[in-house]
Amino acid sequence: MIRWLKRMVWGRKDLPELAAGEEIESPSRLLFKAFFSKKPAIVALVLLLSLFLFVFIAPAFLPMDVNYTDPLQQNVAPNYGMRSLPRALKEDVAEIDGFAGFTVGLSGAGEVFVWGNAKDRLSGVDMKELPSEVKDYGATHVAAGKDHILAVTKSGKLVGWGDKSCGQYGFESVLGALPTPEIFREGIAPESVSSLVCGYQTSALVLGTGEAYLWGNTNVVKNLAELSFLSGVKQVAFTNSAAVVLLENGEITTGTQRVFSSVTTANGEVNIPLNEYTVAQNAVQLAATNKCVAVLLQSGEVVVSGVFENGENQLPKLRAGEKFVSIDGGTRHFVGVTDLGNVYAWGHDAYGQCRLVQDGNTARAFAGALQTYAVDKEGRLVQSVGLKGSIMGTDGRGRDVFTRIVHGGKMTLTIGGVAVLVSSAIAILVGCAAGYFGGFADVLLMRITEIFSSIPFLPFAMLLSQIIKYYNIGETMRIFIIMLILGALSWTGLARMIRAQVLAEREKDYTQAARAMGVREIAIAFRHVLPNIVSVVLVSMTLDFAGCLLTESSLSYLGFGVQQPQPTWGNMLSGSNNSIVIQNYWWQWLFPALFLSLATICINVVGDALRDALDPKSSAKR
Repeated sequence: MIRWLKRMVWGRKDLPELAAGEEIESPSRLLFKAFFSKKPAIVALVLLLSLFLFVFIAPAFLPMDVNYTDPLQQNVAPNYGMRSLPRALKEDVAEIDGFAGFTVGLSGAGEVFVWGNAKDRLSGVDMKELPSEVKDYGATHVAAGKDHILAVTKSGKLVGWGDKSCGQYGFESVLGALPTPEIFREGIAPESVSSLVCGYQTSALVLGTGEAYLWGNTNVVKNLAELSFLSGVKQVAFTNSAAVVLLENGEITTGTQRVFSSVTTANGEVNIPLNEYTVAQNAVQLAATNKCVAVLLQSGEVVVSGVFENGENQLPKLRAGEKFVSIDGGTRHFVGVTDLGNVYAWGHDAYGQCRLVQDGNTARAFAGALQTYAVDKEGRLVQSVGLKGSIMGTDGRGRDVFTRIVHGGKMTLTIGGVAVLVSSAIAILVGCAAGYFGGFADVLLMRITEIFSSIPFLPFAMLLSQIIKYYNIGETMRIFIIMLILGALSWTGLARMIRAQVLAEREKDYTQAARAMGVREIAIAFRHVLPNIVSVVLVSMTLDFAGCLLTESSLSYLGFGVQQPQPTWGNMLSGSNNSIVIQNYWWQWLFPALFLSLATICINVVGDALRDALDPKSSAKR
């Protein structure tokens, strides 16, 4: 066997010497030379192999939870700089704040910077386009909300930009919203401002005198109107549905709205309302995420309360004698700095925003939406962790398009490959048997082939896929059945082609010799005739592979193939079948379409080149 393989590739070595200029080459070497003499075929083969390696190896390094969604990352454009501070800010950080896809920063010199996914695709508003007052005068305080930014300029103006349809920074009265207080229309002394806060379509400003003003969407934050003006306030924070106020006497209040009924400490849950616990322990600082509140007590202890998710109540373990001196909150995680200069983060960690290094050099820590920034005493950035962004953007459920393309490509190519193997196996059996044995077997098998070929392929595949939905079977088994359906319905053309080739081959001398030697008929058909028509089968399989990819994608696009949330290139395109998505979120359909097109074009080019290489007459014509 080994000698035969060597002879097939390199030819015989014991042949008599040839005349000058003569050379004998094996069929395999001739095929190799003919194929690789075509530059488009070489490029297509390299691209195709690279694509296969990419989609089958990359999933090991890009894990994916098919059920994971992130409302904060819906329809985010391709961006890989969502945690990257502008270079001018890294050496002089005064404030950093973020609530959604963009983050705002303030340098010690008063310069304002915005980075991340700052442009709204529907409205066209770009948060990086600073108002002239902010550009000209600089700012002393900045804050970022879901869809707006506020700044107190050095000239004494409260300036906002972004969306103001819910009264986030507008002085006009809006239905269901509290407008910006009129006292800020004429200006404000920058030195009198203690803190500026933004939330989900809400805003708050606290003065050094203890006066606090809250405004924005009262339909979202129900207690906003009740707390719109308070005195004796030290700090304000927003969850998605409530305003939380820390008073100067250490009391935590949400007005008449009962929100936080128990407290979780480092030692476990305490069934005492947050306000009662913090008054007794004297709260000194407040931080909030979407659904949870953290409070720093005078003793240096941190407690949390609210609707916990993603480990927000899993407080970090500090070293002996270590205590917190400051805390801050992102959308789903908290960050705190200790008296030893260490920084800890806890809560949602899907993007690595809690994976900080304890370096003993951190003076302040800021929580962006899904990022964490640590700064030293001189205001220099020490470390930044968390979401960088997505090189191919996210879809309508906040899922990373690049990750889904990788896993979806593996699924699409696997389905196409298995379908081709199934269809080719059926076609070889039917075509060889019909062509070689002839007679009744030929008539019967060809009539069966005609019956299958008369079935409208796509509607029948859709019907079978729809029937599968009504059976209680797992997703893996359902995908396997879809592979079998594609293979069982796409073999007829190849079977006819193999039959025609076998009809010609069975009359040749080598088959007559095999019969004379007493070789069994079935062995002649499948061990002698079939290898001589393998070139036809190989080319057809290659071209059918591209067809199966398109068919699977068509079924998934129409909703009858692999179902969401399991990705394939087809159902990713189906999820983009929306005029709003097509016009505004181009990355959701462009990248899956490019990968699918690249795969099918490369397969077709390789198949065409193989056909030319295996068919000398075809090559001569070209």
